[in-house]
This record gives sequence, C-alpha cells and structure tokens, in this order.
Amino acid sequence: MLNLDRLRTLSAIARHGSVSAAAEGLHVTTSAVSQQIAKLERETGQQLLAKNGRGVRLTDAGRLLADHAARILSQVELAQAELEAHRGQAVGELRLGAFPTAARGLLPAALVALRAEYPQLRARLRELEPDDSVRGVVRGDLDLAVVLDWYNRPLPLPDGLAKAPLLDDPADVAMPSDHRLAHRDTVDLEEFADDEWISWPQAEFCHDWLMFTLRSSGVEPRIAHMAEEHHTQLALIAAGLGVAVAPRLGRGPVPEGVSVVPVRHTMRRHVYAIWRADADRRPSIRAAVAALQEAGKGVAGDR
Repeated sequence: MLNLDRLRTLSAIARHGSVSAAAEGLHVTTSAVSQQIAKLERETGQQLLAKNGRGVRLTDAGRLLADHAARILSQVELAQAELEAHRGQAVGELRLGAFPTAARGLLPAALVALRAEYPQLRARLRELEPDDSVRGVVRGDLDLAVVLDWYNRPLPLPDGLAKAPLLDDPADVAMPSDHRLAHRDTVDLEEFADDEWISWPQAEFCHDWLMFTLRSSGVEPRIAHMAEEHHTQLALIAAGLGVAVAPRLGRGPVPEGVSVVPVRHTMRRHVYAIWRADADRRPSIRAAVAALQEAGKGVAGDR
C-alpha cells in the first residue's frame, strides 16, 4: 500500500519544482525528502525522479503518480475536514501564515484566545509575505493565512479560496521630526515629490503598491533605501534618511525623531483571512477566523 507521507513528499516536489524547495515547504531536510522518494520508488518499482542538470525532474511515472497523489491528498484533507465537522470540535493542528505587522499586531491576541478556548487545537504560525501565504494556502502547506489588500490595489487571489474581513488598517506618512511637514494635521502624497523614500524590498506586494500609488499621485518615487521590517524603516527615518508609508497595525511606539502624519485622502490596508473553500466546514477554521475577527476589533478599539 502506498504511504501517504511519501505521496505528500512527491506531491511537494511536483508543486515546488525541486527537492530543496519541497524540503523547505515540508519543513524537513533535503536528505529526508530524498529518503522518502527512494522508499516510494521501491514501493512502486518505478523510477519517479530523474536528474535534470543540477536539479531533478519527474519521470512520466513520477508525474502520473504525483497527479494521483494530489487527488488522494485532497480527498484525505476533505475527509479530515468532514470528520472534524462531524465531531464539532476544533482539534488537531492548524497551520497559519501572516504578514509581519499582522503577526506582530494581530496574531498574539488571537492565538492566546484560541489556546484558552480550544486547548486541543495546536495553532502554528509562520510569518510570511502575502504572496507567499497565498501560495502556501493553495498548495496546502497552510490551512489559513492573514493577508491584505491596499485600498486602491487588491491582492490577486486564485479561485477556490474563501475569505473573511478582519479589519481596516490606516496608514500614515512617517518622516523625520524636523521635516517641513512634520507639524501638519494632514498631508498629501504630492507634497513629498522632492523627498527620498524608504520602501519595502522590490517584488514585494507592498513595494509594488507604493510605486503604483506614488505615480498615480504624480510623484516619481526616488527610493533611497529598502527594508522589510517597519522598525528598520522607522530607524532610517529617525536618522533623517527619508520618508515612508507607515501602517498602524503592529507599528508600536514611534521612535524619537520620527513624526507620523495622516494622509488627507486616507490610505488603508484591508486585512482579511483566507483559506481553501473545501475546508469551510472545519471547526478549527471557523474558530480561528472568529478569534482573528475579535482580535481585529480589539486593535480598532485601542485606536
């Protein structure tokens, strides 16, 4: 009989395209992946992987079995979801992904509430950028993820996902305290046409949004520095090295030397949870969404 863990390993290689990427997605070593495939090849009596330059490719037999594995694993997940729904309790493991400021500003309260109310549910969090979280949910590496849209630019979502809103997160412009606009009640983005900007790294969803938004406001962005963490961006601003968009979720205390001013035409991030639609009946998904929504209310109330 074919082993589910080994089928899961083969399916991961098919999805990720390499042994190393599959190992990362499964949170195991590359050696463990290779061992699982070797055992699966002995079980089936067929070669499933072949060398392809420095990497590997699926053989015809490997591709055939990987396609079956995807369907088998989907049915197993559906069976687990229906059993959990039949039992009516949130139990087992729940794998979560969240972008950094949500992981810091939203998830701690939600995870504490889940642990208190559902002691048999083991929630596991990974901090991931929105695009990576979407891929993780689609591939089955994550059960649920917290992602975002910007008010003027939605995050592309593939079919087969369900979503639920959690909160709207306003964003300000952060600038050195001696900046000419630091003491204003509100600002317009056009007023920063001559400033240097501190941005998220290239190819990230929020970086692309910033470029799009500034250019839509008639500002050709001059990116001086890039930093993934908001705290790093604020430290660069405190040193007088530029200005940045600073969302409020997970921002924490603003360091000395930094002023944050709201934008007159409010900029907001729409924060929401996503999961695979075929997992809708799982009590653990429903419990997590409810806990996240309650945590979102708490964030809004604190403001």
